[in-house]
Amino acid sequence: MNRIAIIGSGGSEKSTLAVEIGKALDLPVYHLDKHFWDSGWVETEQGKWEEIQREICSKSKWVMHGNYGGTMDVRLSSCDTVVFLDLPRVLCIFRTIKQAFCYRNTTRPDLAAGYPERITAEFIRWMWEYLKVRRPKILDKLDGLLGS
Repeated sequence: MNRIAIIGSGGSEKSTLAVEIGKALDLPVYHLDKHFWDSGWVETEQGKWEEIQREICSKSKWVMHGNYGGTMDVRLSSCDTVVFLDLPRVLCIFRTIKQAFCYRNTTRPDLAAGYPERITAEFIRWMWEYLKVRRPKILDKLDGLLGS
């Protein structure tokens, strides 16, 4: 296990697991949120976003976490291990609210400096819909990797 992609809903604690795996296997950890968000919570342009991930994926060793369905194929085609955190949405939403409270007015360790914690109704809605909208697509991608 030298290239590990961790995927799952917001609040599934992908970053926590990535850090633990990185320590245990002595692998560098890449928090995709740190690379995706530009100043002021502006999304990175799609072409640049793919380029950033391809650059990280070209390295011989990494643990990378984040969902980002539009570029998930970049990571899945480069990794040798996938960890899919498939947890109940109520638990994920609870963890996200707890995290927002714990890091209010500060920056989480998995974000670039200067990005104070925030939680939006849009993100909560995204997590609620994850089970029916995004999860089936991820399972299809994973089935494709296994050749099922």
